[in-house]
Amino acid sequence: MSKSLEEVHESVTTQNKKSVFKRILAFFGPAYLISVGYMDPGNWATDIAGGSQFGYALLWVLLMSNIMALLLQSLSARLGIVTQRDLAQASRETYSPFINYILYFLAEIAIAACDLAEVLGMAIGLNLLFGISLIDGVLITVLDTFLLLFLINKGIRKMEAFIITLVAVIGVSFIFEMIFAQPVVGDVLQGLIPTMPNETALYIAIGIIGATVMPHNLYLHSSLVQTRKFDRSKAGIKQALKYNFIDSTIALNMAFFVNAAILILAAATFYKVGMFEVAEIQDAHRFLQPILGTKWAPILFAVALIAAGQSSTITGTLAGQIIMEGYLNLRIQPWVRRIITRLIAIVPAVVVITIFGEGVTGKLLILSQVILSLQLGFAIIPLIHFVSDKTKMKGFHISKLTQVASWIVATIIVVLNAKLVYDEINGWLASAENPTLLWLTVIPLAFSFLILLLYIVFKPFVTKSKNNIENHSPHNLKLTFSKAASYSKKNIAVAVDFTAADEVALNSAFELGGKDAEYTLIHIVETVGALIHGDNADDHETSIDEKLLIQYEEMLVGKGFKVVSQLGFGTPDKTIPVLINKGNFDVLVMGTHGHTGFKDLVFGTTVDKLRHKISIPLFIVKK
Repeated sequence: MSKSLEEVHESVTTQNKKSVFKRILAFFGPAYLISVGYMDPGNWATDIAGGSQFGYALLWVLLMSNIMALLLQSLSARLGIVTQRDLAQASRETYSPFINYILYFLAEIAIAACDLAEVLGMAIGLNLLFGISLIDGVLITVLDTFLLLFLINKGIRKMEAFIITLVAVIGVSFIFEMIFAQPVVGDVLQGLIPTMPNETALYIAIGIIGATVMPHNLYLHSSLVQTRKFDRSKAGIKQALKYNFIDSTIALNMAFFVNAAILILAAATFYKVGMFEVAEIQDAHRFLQPILGTKWAPILFAVALIAAGQSSTITGTLAGQIIMEGYLNLRIQPWVRRIITRLIAIVPAVVVITIFGEGVTGKLLILSQVILSLQLGFAIIPLIHFVSDKTKMKGFHISKLTQVASWIVATIIVVLNAKLVYDEINGWLASAENPTLLWLTVIPLAFSFLILLLYIVFKPFVTKSKNNIENHSPHNLKLTFSKAASYSKKNIAVAVDFTAADEVALNSAFELGGKDAEYTLIHIVETVGALIHGDNADDHETSIDEKLLIQYEEMLVGKGFKVVSQLGFGTPDKTIPVLINKGNFDVLVMGTHGHTGFKDLVFGTTVDKLRHKISIPLFIVKK
């Protein structure tokens, strides 16, 4: 199993900090990337709808959701810190391939629903602030693909700083909105007492829960905490758990403030004057100025909306990468992953807006949050199982009290979702012209998901966790090769890319040359910095690749092989031939990922371009 978010894994050191404050500060960051998922544009639609229709009555739902979120995110962080596995990787090691494919599919649906909310939110913000049409705004959101690639290339700390800046913009905007709206404190406190006015309120409440506790955030948090390098002793792990809990508490309470501020703003303006039907973000923006009497209220509203959409779209993409790599053990080029994720959200948004007009965006946003809520059980239940497992957690499993609290939260979410599905299906059956079609399609599908949910609930109780964990780490290479009578190759080059293909390539190279040959490991850095600056590149990914290559070399030298390493910069199909033709090599060994045709566009290939440019035999090993 490869490392989660390998390009930034353990890239932030928390050791050798002279003061406690600096140590805590070194751990701060992951939860702020998580928190933006709790204040994304999908939340805005559900919060505005809840505040305008029911005043402050659903504030308690936000508070309950925030407590749930803090508990679940702390479990997610615990899983990543202790096991060094993200939630998707842990699921892959526990469930059968068939179940994992279904869980992966559901997780991707959640990512698509989340991304739909972010696309619409950004487009609405651009429309409100600059007058850009919604369709054009949706298409512009494709460009944030390149922003993500730029930020990840600069390192996780730079990305965290960017996100925290956007969170600050959102927070400051709503501080001023509260000053403008002047809500009655007594009414706000009254809203923290649990009530449920009617069935519509339940639908919005479930949407709020779906918008607050997001399944993709559970995958993301378990990965992001692994960007910190800390002492792996028992005391070091305890310290990491404590500091990450502090990080989560501060960040999620900031997210609660923003969500509560949106709902309070809607209650103190629209509900107060009898405008109970304001559910669209555009309507909220339009009515703020005449109600509050200041032009700054709608401007700050739009600025905060753009900041929320931009920040959450970055974290949503990272979650998509984690889910794909974890469940499928599959890595594709980052820009391809980003474009696919964005198109899945853009295409339905463009189609629906074109057919039904711009007035349906609010309904789309709320629907996206309900879809997220329906996916929650399939992420929460495996997470609770994993962090309760004494073997998997190596003594850092959660207490019985925390287990009980976690199962209560999971039960609340699953029961609310079950009621929502039941009510929706009843409504469809009552209004359908051909109910037989629903009985043959929707109802069997609902029962299938119920069976899957029951399976993941009870399976870990009746079967033991897999002990034979697949591991493709370079420190676990299976160096078993046939014993040839003689070896003809004495100077062998091996191209490596830090994937599972390296294991097969290195074993094949050792079979060609044995322990008497000399081996040169070649890796090409393909970052933007490498393309522009060549061997003068000094970005984060270059330093990570250099460290990994040195680890390969040291490990293989320790096993008795004569190994040196060489780092190249640029594109492999151009740089490898230059290095090979300059050297005195007998053969070049390369591993492939076993894909052809269209997949080459997705995964990238150098073999076809390379084989015509080198002057020595090319030995291709298929994984």
